[in-house]
Amino acid sequence: MSSFSKLELKQRLKQALLQRAKKRVTYKKRIPAAVLVPIFIKDGEYYVLFTRRTQTVKEHKGDISFPGGAFQKTDKSLLDTALRENIEEIGLKPSDVEILGELDDTITKYSNYIVSPFVAFIPHPYQFTLNTDEAEELIEIPVTAFFESKYWHREKGVIDNKTAVWYSFHYQGRMIYGATARILKQLVELLEPLMKPAG
Repeated sequence: MSSFSKLELKQRLKQALLQRAKKRVTYKKRIPAAVLVPIFIKDGEYYVLFTRRTQTVKEHKGDISFPGGAFQKTDKSLLDTALRENIEEIGLKPSDVEILGELDDTITKYSNYIVSPFVAFIPHPYQFTLNTDEAEELIEIPVTAFFESKYWHREKGVIDNKTAVWYSFHYQGRMIYGATARILKQLVELLEPLMKPAG
């Protein structure tokens, strides 16, 4: 991590998210969904928070993912969806979330969702409350690990009859893949130039 202040990096990320044009995906046959991409500072370093889904959920059993879920008619927006799901899954209150901005919409290959990711800054330490029907574990990974090419695997696949690049991230016996890895890759590409001191 560079020598500039931790607060400065958060502000740089927020500014970069505000300045970029979000790519939106609209397919009538796909289900809108939203996730938070929670970032926090622990022991002076930035971390990203993930959950491991249980084996009892309907879809993506056992996968490592960002906390979130499908849009419901009672939600006023996709941001409301992400915040509601975070209360339900991990007990993260909206009042404790600082939204920094949005990443591009991402399609899931098998479960038919369009996922809107919201990058968020959250406090640490935090008293999370896991909904054990949905999330069996919280996983914290330092941001610096995402810049190590040895942890990333890249391959090509097809989605909606179009060739796409698939990423997976392998770290300490865990694998992040699918839409979560593609969202994570967006974040890493945005963060990389911001990690260098200004000037």
